[in-house]
Amino acid sequence: MDFSRFNGSERMALNQYIQKKEMKDFMKLYSNLVFNCFNDCSEDFTSRTLSTNERTCSENCVGKFLKHSERIGARFSEYNAEMMNNK
Repeated sequence: MDFSRFNGSERMALNQYIQKKEMKDFMKLYSNLVFNCFNDCSEDFTSRTLSTNERTCSENCVGKFLKHSERIGARFSEYNAEMMNNK
């Protein structure tokens, strides 16, 4: 994004807004991951520790999420590169 048309204080305010937005988006994504994996994998609330099945399920859930995020990031980068080349 080209911020050259903004003065220094406007750029700083815009950067702060973008950073807050990115943090908010990250926290929402993380919260959704925890919520979904917890709901899918937690079964026994009589113990303080995870069962072997719960641990395996949680590891698989998080692993799939991370692989999915990497794939989306790669596709997004490819799309951005394509858009920049078409300008």
